[in-house]
Amino acid sequence: MKFTQELYLSSKDIWDSYYEHPFVDGIGKGTLDKEKFKFYIIQDYIYLLDYAKIFALGVVKSDNEKDMQMFSTLTDGILNSEMGIHRIYMEKFGLTSEDIFKHKATLDNLSYTNYMLSVAHTGGVKEITVVVLACLWSYDMIGRELFKKYGSNQEFYGDWIKAYTSNAYEDLNKWLFNLVESSTKNCTEKEKENLKEIFRNCSIYEYNFWDMAFKGNM
Repeated sequence: MKFTQELYLSSKDIWDSYYEHPFVDGIGKGTLDKEKFKFYIIQDYIYLLDYAKIFALGVVKSDNEKDMQMFSTLTDGILNSEMGIHRIYMEKFGLTSEDIFKHKATLDNLSYTNYMLSVAHTGGVKEITVVVLACLWSYDMIGRELFKKYGSNQEFYGDWIKAYTSNAYEDLNKWLFNLVESSTKNCTEKEKENLKEIFRNCSIYEYNFWDMAFKGNM
């Protein structure tokens, strides 16, 4: 069994709950309150700026050119591909980057990014690949589940579903899967258990982020 599959199975109970969350399901049905989604877009934009820094730390901590290239590609993908969908919705809401930065990150947001940055600063390549995996991969899974259940023709939220079921986003995940597998192939069982704990923590943070967005928690 690939280690990415072990990670998924270790937190499957949490991941299964994503699909039933009213925020996520509301996107799929097209019924989510737009003000809730606006709050989410603002917070997620702020989140992604720190998320990209973690990939940049991967460039710093890599000891070979191939991994440096991979982390650089993923950094570019986050800043230009994933954030592209946020800019589409910023335009729909009439938001500018200056508007975004008038807002502060919520405590849930700060806790999540600070945790990931701490793991990235103190760990190596394998810790970095695992700490970013839950976010990137779960959006792929959520996007595909929503597309399977509801399609992507929703007037307002269809673009969001299309973004996370696109070939470009799938490629980002494939690159990250390969990085996880290559960086963890010589791990001891103790190291694997630590990585599973990191992955599970991030999976919980992902759920909390959806919950924060739905409730508007500051």
